[in-house]
Amino acid sequence: MRFLLTSAGITNASIHDALVDLLGKPIPESNALCIPTATHALGQPELAWRFICGQEPRTPMCELGWNSLGVLELTALPSIDEEHWVPVVQEADVLLVNGGDPLYLCYWMRQSGLADLLPSLRAVYVGLSAGSMVMAPNIGGEFVRWKPPTGGDETLGMVGFSMFPHLDHEDLPENTMADAEKWAAGMQEPAYAIDDQTAIKVADGSVEVVSEGHWKLFPPSPEASESGS
Repeated sequence: MRFLLTSAGITNASIHDALVDLLGKPIPESNALCIPTATHALGQPELAWRFICGQEPRTPMCELGWNSLGVLELTALPSIDEEHWVPVVQEADVLLVNGGDPLYLCYWMRQSGLADLLPSLRAVYVGLSAGSMVMAPNIGGEFVRWKPPTGGDETLGMVGFSMFPHLDHEDLPENTMADAEKWAAGMQEPAYAIDDQTAIKVADGSVEVVSEGHWKLFPPSPEASESGS
């Protein structure tokens, strides 16, 4: 599967171009499904509405001019026969996955069966904040809010690195580079701190940072690796 893992959606021309390159065709010719599920754990239903309706210009995803746009609500899928939703996902050109709580999103990706389906899809996976973080092996204790039944901070592990989004965001004083460095010290895999003008493009095993802002790659922490072994 091909990934475009963003901090805040398609926020600049470089990230937009990376998306079109992964799609292999223009956005107006591409069919999208949006996944608002991660937002539900925040207790702010208006955020899901803004995402779906393309009413959040700070994090553009659904408002890009797609040929068609549908909603895939993961919490509903276990009650629906697979024949009614799996073919729709298989035919989509792109999955747009909203931010919110990464562990809640991970839980429902697994419960719904989407996690098992993802590696076989032709669609481009575009994540926003938690929608990106969920692809990592772990998110780090700093980002654990909603706690899954199994505990821990493990996520899907479909890419070999972790992400610290919204670096140096003016509304998030706890997201400084110093905070990112403390977070990275607990990670057993490479870890990226990325701001809202940065995304990570993954295709055919190749990882590329696409940025008009600032970011930093931290190597795996030897201390974290030793404690995890």
